[in-house]
Amino acid sequence: MDKQFKELIGSEEELRALIGFPSELVERKLITYLDHNCEEYISKSPFLVISSSDSSGKCDVSPRGDMPGFVKVLNEKYLIIPERPGNKRIDTMRNILANPNVGLLFMIRGLGETLRVNGKACFVRDSELLEQMEVKGRKPLLGIGVEVEECFIHCAKAFKRSGLWKASSWAEKETLPTAAKIIFEHANLPGSSIESIEERLTESYNKRLY
Repeated sequence: MDKQFKELIGSEEELRALIGFPSELVERKLITYLDHNCEEYISKSPFLVISSSDSSGKCDVSPRGDMPGFVKVLNEKYLIIPERPGNKRIDTMRNILANPNVGLLFMIRGLGETLRVNGKACFVRDSELLEQMEVKGRKPLLGIGVEVEECFIHCAKAFKRSGLWKASSWAEKETLPTAAKIIFEHANLPGSSIESIEERLTESYNKRLY
């Protein structure tokens, strides 16, 4: 990394000298359990990202989404995320097996503030819990249970700077990169084409969401 960048910061002291320290309000907003505010936020959130890392520290982040309330808060210390059908890479799950520490970032469409939850994860197969997360007659094969250690509201500055929720700032769809083209060029799979990959994606989205 030092071959690419000339001026690197190597200690927290250097970072603090440059950035400073959080206010008392910021320091005190962190709690170690899910109170009624966190539970309400999660009940209205249709989307989250989960960060994880393997035993060597290599990191990954993955999205999870469904109708608001898809994540179940069991009590002030535990929640469960249904594991819906995906691409079967199981990156997050393999990481959790090696290192249970995870970070969750909950979002609500149109709201700039996000909810951050950190804790330890495990895999859950309790039938009575999985049945509560059934959709269209299909219950998840497993859930990701999280024991909450930290949670706090994160300010809206990133969303305000990016204009993410403002439709007026969105690019025209025709100018955006397409998943099919990217996958085609990255995978370089013999016999495939952008059109055939687009068909596979469309079929998966239409028939294998649950």
